[in-house]
Amino acid sequence: MARGFSEFKYMTFDVVGTLIDFEGGITTCLAGIAGDAGVSIDGEAALALYRQARYMPDAGLFPDDLLRVYMVIAPRLGLPAEEKYGVRLRDSASTWEGFPDSAAALAELAKSHKLVAMTNARRWALNHFEQQLGSPFIATFTADDTGTEKPDPAFFQKVFDFVASRGDSKDDILHVAQSQYHDIGISRTLGLTNCWIERRHAQKGYGGTIEPERFTAPDYHFTSMAALAAAVRESLKERT
Repeated sequence: MARGFSEFKYMTFDVVGTLIDFEGGITTCLAGIAGDAGVSIDGEAALALYRQARYMPDAGLFPDDLLRVYMVIAPRLGLPAEEKYGVRLRDSASTWEGFPDSAAALAELAKSHKLVAMTNARRWALNHFEQQLGSPFIATFTADDTGTEKPDPAFFQKVFDFVASRGDSKDDILHVAQSQYHDIGISRTLGLTNCWIERRHAQKGYGGTIEPERFTAPDYHFTSMAALAAAVRESLKERT
């Protein structure tokens, strides 16, 4: 049985895919390039190609790697394989929007918990994402800060060290994320209590996120951030 929400001091959040709609950002940009080229693309097919390209051995840090990714997938989508369009896709990250419920849910959760961001994105991108989300975090960790990417346990250890510096431990953390591969599986292995935000609950497959070797049943499971915030609200109300 999952622990009560009031037992946690911190909520750590994956950002891209959980709070920021990166799939919508990518497909919108690619559709714009396609329109300029006089062709059309299928969004889900584009995400499948993106996923394959993103996890090639020579992949770089996100979202800088989108330039390389574009050059890989453009020919298969019938798009012009020109570097300027790869730059356009990379730079589109600065305009990606939060899911409609993200900012409000985070603002509410920040009233009862300390919020920490954990993202494989680089710092320049997170600076834009934070503006979309209302800057609710007491600390943020990026690939630039950790020198690695989730699901590497070393990324999580940086956060554990931060929490320990405040006199707390990983037992005080509820980790919230949409990616089974990057977050839910490894957080279970590391002994964290986790919460899966299943953003693609109404769609088939894993979209732009790599498919895990095996599914990990989460401690908490919601299909939106709004649902998580509501559950926390009701839980805290019951205690008063």
